[in-house]
Amino acid sequence: MRTFAKVLGVLVLWVVLLLVIAWGSAALWFDHPASLPLAGVLAAVYALASLALLIKVRPWGRASAAVLVLFAVVLVWWLSLAPSNDRDWQRDVARLPTVDIQGDTVTIHNVRNFDYRSETDYTERWETRTYDLSKVQGLDLFLIYWGSPSIAHTILSWQFHDGPPLAISIETRKEEAESYSAIRGFFRQYELYYVVADENDVARLRSNYRNEDVYLYRLRTPPARARAILLDYLETINQLAGEPRWYNALIHNCTTNIRMHANNVVGGIPSDWRWLANGYLDQLLYEYGVLNREVPFTELKSSSYVNPKAKALSPDDTYSEVIRVDLPERSPPPEN
Repeated sequence: MRTFAKVLGVLVLWVVLLLVIAWGSAALWFDHPASLPLAGVLAAVYALASLALLIKVRPWGRASAAVLVLFAVVLVWWLSLAPSNDRDWQRDVARLPTVDIQGDTVTIHNVRNFDYRSETDYTERWETRTYDLSKVQGLDLFLIYWGSPSIAHTILSWQFHDGPPLAISIETRKEEAESYSAIRGFFRQYELYYVVADENDVARLRSNYRNEDVYLYRLRTPPARARAILLDYLETINQLAGEPRWYNALIHNCTTNIRMHANNVVGGIPSDWRWLANGYLDQLLYEYGVLNREVPFTELKSSSYVNPKAKALSPDDTYSEVIRVDLPERSPPPEN
């Protein structure tokens, strides 16, 4: 029994060390210093040196320690990489939103409201808008699929009594000639960016021009809580204007940051695998009563699909109003 436990322990340690070597190699490959352009060579040297230590050095505990020391050097370097707001950005993320707050009056600069003719052909419109927090009526969630049913993009949108919705999409801030990679998203490749936008921009872009599947859900969030979550978002937006942060596909993405903001306000939001496999986030919210449970989930999801309505939009229609036609009503929020 002791022999089996010892062998198992060695195998587990081997797996851990190999994962450490793989991650360190990937970090050097993707995030290598600009002064060392041969990323493949640098990553290969690190991986081969680490494997050589494991194979050649004895006792094996000393080899493991040497590999971990080498990894620590890579990790310290990687953690020292600093994000920046000063890069050659793509046009749709070129301007950082900033916020002025005076009591219930919120003025947001650089609200994106582009006029799209296709995904890449558009007229830029960066606007300054003023919102009255006392008129927040509710909070809606966009769930957007472009491939796997397990992965989606999430956008929160605040509804106001006498004004257009305010949508905020948490994304990567990409440089010119840079495209998104799910693998690169786990490393220090992209700065974190909050797109503060009109729904006619950030949602219509996806439903009408990228042909992604867009679902819209009304959340049972009380107005006071929706206001508090918005203020938490706005605080982060101002922070990012002065101190940029890295996007991370695992811990700082469109959905984990929604959970962070909500948890800052509510507290005690349970962990669940669907915060990561966020294509099933609507199921999670339905189970916890955040969505309307007066209809079966399958019926709710089917009626929350907005693409047919969005694509039938006429020039005289308002996108935000049209996509909410026949949408299941927001059931009364919980009292607490």
